[in-house]
Amino acid sequence: MASLWGFGGLSWKELGKRVIGEIQSDDVFGRAAQLAYYFLLALFPLLLFLTSVIGLLLGSGTGVRHALFAYLSRVLPGSASNLVDSTMYEVSAASGGGKLTFGLFAALWAASNGMGAITEALNAAYNVKESRPWWKQRLTAIGLTLVLSILIISALVLVLYGGKIANQIAVTYGFGEAFTFGWKFLQWPLVLAFMLLSFSLIYYLAPDLHEQKWVWITPGSTIGVALWLLVSFGFKLYLHFFDSYSKTYGTLGAVIILMLWLYLTGAAILIGGEVNSEIENAAAEAGDPQAKEKGEKTAGEKQRHGNVQDRSNAAV
Repeated sequence: MASLWGFGGLSWKELGKRVIGEIQSDDVFGRAAQLAYYFLLALFPLLLFLTSVIGLLLGSGTGVRHALFAYLSRVLPGSASNLVDSTMYEVSAASGGGKLTFGLFAALWAASNGMGAITEALNAAYNVKESRPWWKQRLTAIGLTLVLSILIISALVLVLYGGKIANQIAVTYGFGEAFTFGWKFLQWPLVLAFMLLSFSLIYYLAPDLHEQKWVWITPGSTIGVALWLLVSFGFKLYLHFFDSYSKTYGTLGAVIILMLWLYLTGAAILIGGEVNSEIENAAAEAGDPQAKEKGEKTAGEKQRHGNVQDRSNAAV
């Protein structure tokens, strides 16, 4: 298939109109509300799994766990961040080593439920029905959760120890200060690249599509990440000046703010999926033999079914 960055022959304006139309017809914001519910149930198991893996692999005194919540607090609204931090502290304090080791697998299983919900929502974006057996769906969700966990931990290690790694490489190989400075500058684009890769993996593996062509960075992943960062920091800025949730809902305000942030996160992921879906659909309509139309799991599926039906009718 031609590059997704060709937008299937569409202009930015045409693509925008199509995506807005699909957002309405696929009820993206309604599905984002469903995702927010599943994300809430999966968030704490995912964080428990991440902190457990960090503790087992890197030790509890490395500071990576602290960095995980420190960077999470940069995108989470203040009260929601405090809620997550205090809940995770209580869970970790109540779990001994044996419980935490056993809970590692249970947490991974529970965290993968959120990825399963994303799969169902992205299938709707491509207008396809799930046909994979349940075990394959679950393995895909668990695999995606594991890969995303690795990317998150790698990004944290890069940010936390990037300077020390650069200094060690510079001393070992005789590089100058320019290398150290360049490494410290490049670590942030690398973290952004990890985020883009995470979104691309979701769009590649989650929906039940066949013969997918891997693209490292897609228009959908770029728009999805940009929207997520925009709504996260925008929502946080809004609450900084106009936080009325705590006054209205009391102690429940933090939970409602967290749910709203998860809702916006789900919407950003689904809109990115709609962008990729519309580009491929437009490419198929333009005659690209490797592109899939809406409702197709493989390229040319509708045409093949139509030919079979025509032969059947002719035989009758």
